[in-house]
Amino acid sequence: MNVPELLPEERLVRWPVILGRIGWIDRIGVFGAIIITIIALFATWLTPFNPQLRVAAAYLPPSWEHWFGTDEIGRDLFSRIVLGIQYTWLPAIVLILVSLIVGGCIGMVPGLVSRRLDILAQWLVDFFLVLPSTLVALAVIATLGAGLTNTMIAIGIAWWPWYARISRDELRRLNARPHVEAARIAGIGGPRLLLRYILPGAIPALLVAATLDVANVIMTMSLMSFIGLGQPAPAPELGAMTSRALDSLSVYWWLPMLPAAVIFLICLFASLAGDGLRTALRGA
Repeated sequence: MNVPELLPEERLVRWPVILGRIGWIDRIGVFGAIIITIIALFATWLTPFNPQLRVAAAYLPPSWEHWFGTDEIGRDLFSRIVLGIQYTWLPAIVLILVSLIVGGCIGMVPGLVSRRLDILAQWLVDFFLVLPSTLVALAVIATLGAGLTNTMIAIGIAWWPWYARISRDELRRLNARPHVEAARIAGIGGPRLLLRYILPGAIPALLVAATLDVANVIMTMSLMSFIGLGQPAPAPELGAMTSRALDSLSVYWWLPMLPAAVIFLICLFASLAGDGLRTALRGA
């Protein structure tokens, strides 16, 4: 029996087609997100000075030699912010990918196995969704201790249920599609049904949700770092750098303002890129 392939609206859209549907403002966000990713991947080679060592006098204002000035010890602030982008961007991407995989599996696999298992999985998802995520994250960090890995674990505990909810909704929607019903009639089930006939149709919704979540995860991680629950000093985390320099805002304005401005730009680019992807896939 011939099983129909994915319907046109359920095919994965090619990237050139997607970019052609994105407006110029959202293209700026995509371009900015690409630049940030490049900086994060090659931060070690892009820093003009060692971010951990004193290279000049303390509290030097921005200049041609030190673009963002120096901090209270005399370390180059630009170099620390470049490395701080790596500490912020890459962990956020990893956290979202792990949450997406865990949530996607919990949201889809039980529904394909049995109805009883699906109900149990949804009870688990609902339990985590009703928990106050901020308090849970604080409790986890207080138990495990401050640090980047523990912060990611704490945030991830509260983040994966949203992807589980989205993936389950996509599973229910796609189960009613003719190509999935025909595949079931043809005796196709299990991993093949999921990977070939359901997952390709669910990826756009999950991809848009994950892209739009980047800014939220970065803001949450920066907040944890700001209140002292991130990497211990002297790690160049942007939130911690902003927090430690707040007392000198009126005198040495660049110390808290420039890391905060970089956090703002990262979140702005991520949000614009996510909006552009959502618009493009919605029009596909």
